Amino acid sequence: MPSRLVLAALMPSDVVTRAREEFDAVVVEGKDDMTAAQVIEAAVAHRADAIMFSNTLPLTADAIGQLPPSVRVGATSSVGYDHIDVAAAKARGLIVTNTPDVLTECTADFAFMMLLAAARRAYHYDKIMRAGWRYRIGQGELLGVRVTGKTLGILGMGRIGRAVAQRARGFNMTVMYHSRNRLPVQLEQGARYFASFLDMLPHCDFLSLHAPAGSATDKIVNAEALAKLKPGAVLVNVSRGGLVDEDALIDALSSGRLFAAGLDVFRSEPDYDMRFAALDNVILSPHIGSGSIETRNAMGFRALDNIAAVLAGKGPIDPLWT
Repeated sequence: MPSRLVLAALMPSDVVTRAREEFDAVVVEGKDDMTAAQVIEAAVAHRADAIMFSNTLPLTADAIGQLPPSVRVGATSSVGYDHIDVAAAKARGLIVTNTPDVLTECTADFAFMMLLAAARRAYHYDKIMRAGWRYRIGQGELLGVRVTGKTLGILGMGRIGRAVAQRARGFNMTVMYHSRNRLPVQLEQGARYFASFLDMLPHCDFLSLHAPAGSATDKIVNAEALAKLKPGAVLVNVSRGGLVDEDALIDALSSGRLFAAGLDVFRSEPDYDMRFAALDNVILSPHIGSGSIETRNAMGFRALDNIAAVLAGKGPIDPLWT
């Protein structure tokens, strides 16, 4: 008999097809992912061996405690796992996995797209065109800022941060970074390390965030940090909304202290702060940084690979704890 799976998140059709072919799968229906209560109910009713979900499911200690004993593995189709209480999973003996590596390049592409779009006022230009244009624009109007040759600061030099740095070098940018630990020289590829995040900021024309969420990084981009950036700097965040004090960011954007921002993530999702929508110097997207056909398929397949490996007794490919 095939193993029993609750597929709790909306997935690309190829991923759903594979899940149905390889597992006795209960698949989410409708237009939204399952809630924690729905996942628990489905897991109990289906006597599930595994659950597969995404970062929309808060797998809290309470939710983990209510899962039936039959559930041996939970696989999130995401690289981030701040929505999972890993300690509670470990205490319960629930193996949990994520999907590193497969979304690095696509997310880095998206981050650099947001950087370019924010710097060159893509949202503003698109708005003008959709309104009909029909007027001359002088050479001193609606100007963006150049990217080539500028300085990019990166917070968090993991896989995605390094991939963004690689793209920046194609624009002849100077790259500097802050992480918890300095990289080996061969991975830095000429990037300058700052042990202090705040000390890096006065050098930055652009700041791109790629750090995980947590107590150490919550609101790390606050009023003090924003004030230390070069006047007219551009901020990009495709990492986690919790890294940013949104009140401080809105103030910096409204006052012109920052030239622009590109934001894919927010402190509250999907109910984000609508004050951002009123600003012409912000380009916004709905937490879609990994959203390509190839990458979302790869993420879903990697989650299924983890589940299959655990249920076959081989151990997880990408464990969150060992």
